[in-house]
Amino acid sequence: MAGPAFRAAAVRVRVPASSANLGPGFDTLGLALGLYDDVVVRVADSGLDIDIAGEGADNLPRDESHLLVRSMRTAFDLLGGQPRGLEVVCANRIPHGRGLGSSSAAICAGIVAARAVTIGGEAKLDDSALLELATEIEGHPDNVAACLLGGFTLAWMDGGSAKAIRMEPADSIVPVVFVPSKPVLTETARGLLPRTVPHVDAAVNAGRAALLVEALTRRPEYLLAATEDRLHQDYRTPAMPESVALVGRLRADGIPAVISGAGPTVLALVDNGAADKVAQLAGEGWAATRLSLDAAGASVLPLGTQGS
Repeated sequence: MAGPAFRAAAVRVRVPASSANLGPGFDTLGLALGLYDDVVVRVADSGLDIDIAGEGADNLPRDESHLLVRSMRTAFDLLGGQPRGLEVVCANRIPHGRGLGSSSAAICAGIVAARAVTIGGEAKLDDSALLELATEIEGHPDNVAACLLGGFTLAWMDGGSAKAIRMEPADSIVPVVFVPSKPVLTETARGLLPRTVPHVDAAVNAGRAALLVEALTRRPEYLLAATEDRLHQDYRTPAMPESVALVGRLRADGIPAVISGAGPTVLALVDNGAADKVAQLAGEGWAATRLSLDAAGASVLPLGTQGS
């Protein structure tokens, strides 16, 4: 059987940062943020050439061990075979090891790019299959669902298969991220979680997660109550005490704030009029940035599109 055919022209893929959990929605809820990595991929005659600019330029591998390349290779196998060579150019803006979905962005960029350079790729690997593949590589679906679909997502596993639905967040919500200078490994943050939690805490989180769907999509006035968490944030304090303390200070001032994903970034969800003022509250040691919400998810763009 003949292998796949590939496009001669390069393709450009843009993927958004994402924040998972959002407080009570542990490993389930995700939000796509207006901060992007871009990758340009071209099928070459031979070899592998990788160029990286921005985040990770000084320490990411430039060989087959790069997560984006590994993800592409896995997708190419499903698409019918590997190209003879690859040229990959990465423009990274999503901070690494900060709980903003940088690994999910790399995974999603890789598999979307592989599909895009393969002629007939969408017929062989549809959007549902992309989510399945990204989840298999990442290990859980919350960040990859938001990265692929954009908007506000709810993801779950059903009989071993990853599923997700996309919802439209309210227009008035503005995310503000407080990014510390030092990263925290996801494995470290997950390792602090207990195997069991009190029933009362699980019940509180279930109610808050349900309320969060309403708050994020239609009634932002409930965001402070809806983002309360008892399952994971406090347990992670030893790995990120400054982040947990900042969440506490912001919430005491009535600002809906959570640990973004596995941390240590802090995410506040505020209205447009308060965003600039909230961004000034973190103090020394934090890079506070007002972002937009991403609506498009992972996208194949014209090569001339400017970065954000």
